[in-house]
Amino acid sequence: SGTAHKALRINLDPESYGTVAEIGAGQETARWFFRVGGAAGTLAKAISAYDMVFSDSIYGSAQRYVSRQRLETMLDHEYGLLVERLNARRGDQTRFFAFADTVAAHSYKHHQDGHGWLGVRFQRRAQEPPSQIVLHVRLWDKENVQQQEALGIIGVNLIYGALYTHEAPAALLDSLVEDIAATRVEVDTVEFQGPAFEAVDNRLMALRLVRGGLTNAVMFTADGRVIQPADALYKKAVLVERGKFHPVTKADMDMLQAAHDRFLREPQIQGESVVVLLEMTLNSLTNGDGKGIDPCDFLERVDTIGTLGRTVLISNYGEYHRLAAYLFRYTHKMVGLAMRAASLKAVFDEKYYADLQGGILESFGRLFKNDLKIYVYPLPDPETGDPVTAKTLQVAPHLRHLYAYLLENDFIEGLEEVDPACLSISGREVLECIRGGDPAWERIVPEPVAALIKERGLFGHRG
Repeated sequence: SGTAHKALRINLDPESYGTVAEIGAGQETARWFFRVGGAAGTLAKAISAYDMVFSDSIYGSAQRYVSRQRLETMLDHEYGLLVERLNARRGDQTRFFAFADTVAAHSYKHHQDGHGWLGVRFQRRAQEPPSQIVLHVRLWDKENVQQQEALGIIGVNLIYGALYTHEAPAALLDSLVEDIAATRVEVDTVEFQGPAFEAVDNRLMALRLVRGGLTNAVMFTADGRVIQPADALYKKAVLVERGKFHPVTKADMDMLQAAHDRFLREPQIQGESVVVLLEMTLNSLTNGDGKGIDPCDFLERVDTIGTLGRTVLISNYGEYHRLAAYLFRYTHKMVGLAMRAASLKAVFDEKYYADLQGGILESFGRLFKNDLKIYVYPLPDPETGDPVTAKTLQVAPHLRHLYAYLLENDFIEGLEEVDPACLSISGREVLECIRGGDPAWERIVPEPVAALIKERGLFGHRG
């Protein structure tokens, strides 16, 4: 297999030498190196510390054993030992590496979906400061043995990628699931660090995970740090606004503020922590020019959102019911969706649900299955100029009773405390003004956004 070939190449490489430390799902990565032969030339040590007392005596105590913090501690310890004990003897001709994982696989005691953190710390060249790749995976196989097998393959792929394809990080990401069916694993977080990856923007790597089908959604903070969704959303109420944010406008922020204020007044939210997300789908990131997603354009959108201190969600969930299912995977608290009236009307377009046996009814059943509410931002009627609100929105005649039911039962609510001056703002017109040199755009985007656009010449702005 490809995995065996990779393990053998690493074993036969006289310059690579390291440690494999695994907790929670057997010694599946190390087993590949022993299976193909020649492991003595590659592995200084293979360790699996299952007992918590033993584990704590080696790596120190931990609040959570399956966590990034635990993984980092393992990498610190194992890589430090390698250098401390072997650098004087063979450091000039050896690229040291330390691989570690800490995993909760399906077992007699653990019946939830398997997941874990994996990482490799390695030298690109002998005596160079180390670089590092850290990732979080979810294991979808139902049997423990299958999860262990998948984990071992990913581990070998990660070590191989770090040692031999670090100059092409996008290809390295794609190779993580070689020899594994896409339905078996999900890689939802990745971070590259160190001298081998100085030119790498982890936000682009996160985007690559979604575009490559390794996951359906990724998150990162305003300062560009990629975060694991479960850590960010666990047991928290969530408010999401979806948009193009090309660029983010005062209307976008007015809608978010109005929805946030209303969300905080919900009885279920009292005393709860609220996570606010600005979401862009892969489809919204394309510019309609047939060229796909422009990485520079993507970063410009994300950077301008970052000036407002907002967390970004990038997803491949075109339908809102799929987004809802994703969010409720991590939290059982209330979820709010803020959208314009035009977007809500599109939600009632049955063509989007042709792939569901139950059509639009099944979609709404999934969407409102848990504690979810839609907050509707008014939009001027293109003919009369009057605001179209949640109460005046017109849907197809045969869906009017369904819409009335959702409205009357508080699944949908109109936002009333909005700034009338923002209602007519169009993101497309703002972009045209920026590119056309019309300074009018500066008055209709948030001040930090305008400052960054002018400072860095974003979205085609010419000073």
